[in-house]
Amino acid sequence: MTAPDSSTDAGDTTYPSHQDLLERAGRLAGTSWGLFPDAERGTPSFIQPRTVKEAASCIRTGTVFGLDYPADAFDPGMSLKRRAPRHTIYSAHPAHRDDYLDGYYLQGSTQIDGLRHRRADDIGFYNGTPDEEIREGTAALGIQAWAEQPIAGRGVLVDIDGYCRDLGTPIDHAGGQPLGLGLIQAAARAQSLTFQPGDILMLHTGWCEWFLALPPEDKNTLRDSRRATGIEQSAEFVAWAWDSQLAVLAADNFAVECLPPVPASPYRVTAPNDHGMMHQQFLAKLGLPLGELWNLGPLSRHMKAAGSWDALVTIKPLNITGATGSPANATAIT
Repeated sequence: MTAPDSSTDAGDTTYPSHQDLLERAGRLAGTSWGLFPDAERGTPSFIQPRTVKEAASCIRTGTVFGLDYPADAFDPGMSLKRRAPRHTIYSAHPAHRDDYLDGYYLQGSTQIDGLRHRRADDIGFYNGTPDEEIREGTAALGIQAWAEQPIAGRGVLVDIDGYCRDLGTPIDHAGGQPLGLGLIQAAARAQSLTFQPGDILMLHTGWCEWFLALPPEDKNTLRDSRRATGIEQSAEFVAWAWDSQLAVLAADNFAVECLPPVPASPYRVTAPNDHGMMHQQFLAKLGLPLGELWNLGPLSRHMKAAGSWDALVTIKPLNITGATGSPANATAIT
């Protein structure tokens, strides 16, 4: 599996390599600020109308998969604050029913992180958006950018879980195993996968299904340990994700990247509030949305049986002006 050449065009635009981004001047160093036609959209801008049309060729069986877990699936979950919403149904008269949710954390289950979800400790919010613009009642960097124009394109699934099992070395979810770029690339090569600009990358680790099968007391113990399987923090992975021109990076785990961050994370100095996580690199600097807690098990098993690892994928967040994240409302059609 190789990344496209850094001069690859996304539509009619040529984007710089990640190395070139690092050489931008001043606060722009390492960022994609100002490069996309729609400053609010970020890397989903890599998806062009022609790539959406081409993604339709991924539909071979007409099988449809919803990639969201129920809103209350992760209760208890890994989050120290997010709890399941309370669903209330009421009626105004015998023929009427209505309902509402209380305590609904928009990132409490399957989600997509918006660009205002993380601020870079060293340079601020994406595109230099002032801090005071990131609050209730404002639209800057809000999730509505992807609700009003949903994300749709070619989704590719890398079955890291299956690859590791085939090697006889299952992923150590209890220990929160870091998954390095080399492992991810090896799994993709085993599937004969190649990437295209604008791909929606889905990493199947098996973590969600493993976690949801645990008894409540073990879930609470794991939450308190702050350990979770995910991508190993590295400058190489960040560069690869950008140079591959990924539109979205999603996984079936708690935070996409591993927790706690590895001691050798290169972002411990620039992202001290996140203890060296890559979230600030992806969201605040590159404008790359992250999908977390996606339901990828059934899709992965279907793709393995079918012998093809791509699908038409759509992502339609809730249209909430200024939201920092949202249920992904993601669908794959194979």
